[in-house]
Amino acid sequence: MSRLPCLALAILIWLSAGMHSNGFAAADVPFQQRTVVYKTVGDVELLLHVFEPPAHGAKQSRLAIVFFFGGGWVGGTPRQFFDHCQHLASRGMVAMSAEYRVKSRHQTTPFECVEDGKSAVRWIRAHAAELGIDPKRIAAGGGSAGGHVAASTAVISGHEAKGEDLSISSKPNALVLFNPVIDTTKAGYGAGKVKGRETEISPAHHVVEGLPPTLILHGEADKTVPLENVERFCRLMKAAGNSCRVVVYEGQGHGFFNRGRSPGMFEKTVQAMDEFLAEQDYLGSTGK
Repeated sequence: MSRLPCLALAILIWLSAGMHSNGFAAADVPFQQRTVVYKTVGDVELLLHVFEPPAHGAKQSRLAIVFFFGGGWVGGTPRQFFDHCQHLASRGMVAMSAEYRVKSRHQTTPFECVEDGKSAVRWIRAHAAELGIDPKRIAAGGGSAGGHVAASTAVISGHEAKGEDLSISSKPNALVLFNPVIDTTKAGYGAGKVKGRETEISPAHHVVEGLPPTLILHGEADKTVPLENVERFCRLMKAAGNSCRVVVYEGQGHGFFNRGRSPGMFEKTVQAMDEFLAEQDYLGSTGK
């Protein structure tokens, strides 16, 4: 065999190894990563893991998204959304995965989780110039309890951290939610963790006009967060004049969107996320 066909075959194998079957870049796509402290509570420093396109700089004005991990407000890690961040950074966005306080590590409740989520969005907007992002184009996303945190930053009023500059909004401009906790009453998830305050941070109970466009990706067979919850939330959103879409994945349970959990679902949900962000003009702009 001549050297040219061998070289062509080697290149083909290399390209195939670097891509998933649907064409999405693998975890080694080009990006640069760093961490910044966005909030300090006592001796606890909360980090943002920031993923940026190569050669990104503060003089740019890219579109941004911040993700919040799941774990029932008890545990979890920002690493859950590192693959999503790497993918979006490879497509020109500044993507972040946020730490927030959880019960297992900080003896906190869901209310502090919401407060930290709002702090993260506010910090990102306040530091948009040094991050090289557009302060008017910041999306929030998350899975399960992290989806609740993301939704709450947009829907729930109050629960802002003391001492922060409330003239800077803590509300994102778009939402991408993966099987989110959206009703914290007995009809949904987490009522026992917010006992006596079941509707206070329940997004389904606080829908009003003027909320950001929302995409929800949900498993039809989810036994943790009933599909009815997100479908009801979306109906309420539309009734209030907001944009909301639920994409249902047949036979899929809770957490199906995580890489390696259910074959092909990570790729399918990332594609749906990409399509939504493109519709909102969050993808396709390099910010140069």
